[in-house]
Amino acid sequence: MKAMILAAGRGERMRPLTDNLPKPLLKVGAKSLIEYHIDALQKAGIRELVINHAWLGYKIEAYLGNGSQFGVNIQYSRERQALETAGGIIQALDLLGHDFFIVVNGDIFTDYDYSRLSHLKTDRLAHLVLVKNPEHNSTGDFYLKSGVTGEADVYTDNVSAGTMQAYTFSGIGLYHPDFFADSKPGRQALAPLLRDAMNHQLVSGELYQGAWLDIGTPQRLAELNQQYV
Repeated sequence: MKAMILAAGRGERMRPLTDNLPKPLLKVGAKSLIEYHIDALQKAGIRELVINHAWLGYKIEAYLGNGSQFGVNIQYSRERQALETAGGIIQALDLLGHDFFIVVNGDIFTDYDYSRLSHLKTDRLAHLVLVKNPEHNSTGDFYLKSGVTGEADVYTDNVSAGTMQAYTFSGIGLYHPDFFADSKPGRQALAPLLRDAMNHQLVSGELYQGAWLDIGTPQRLAELNQQYV
């Protein structure tokens, strides 16, 4: 199985930290954010990685190289301008193969075990990892049956299948290339594609209750670093 780490964002909310450094290269303790993902994917047996980049992408390539120092092989999908999540994945499809692949946001911090996805058997086109709602996203993104820890249907609202709990999309997902079959290349967000697929019962999900943080502001990064000093 292959995995893609999304690293093309400008990181506007992280300025001035990202004025001269791509957001995924910001440090948590002694390691960059993206290194934590690479290490975790490698430990899960996933060694074929694709990383997209746009803003200061050459610094990501210079820092990570071909991935051999981490025990993985890295291919890069270069974007002149960030294509957003779906657009970036669509551009990289030729590098990701014909089977399911994992996608991870490069600007999150988590201890999620990616082998859970590499061993998942599903007849859906996408599987999302959801987490409890953080303060900055208190209303959540998608609905999952309350207390579910295994695979379950994901919905865009709480009407489709009765009362359900809304959770936040972690930025970790499993996708089949067919999920993007009807999408054209170019700048494109992922959320509309997910919602449409959910309406056709093509998306499953799970609730993860371990460590997870969206590194969206310098304050959150500083608070996280306090745990690693």
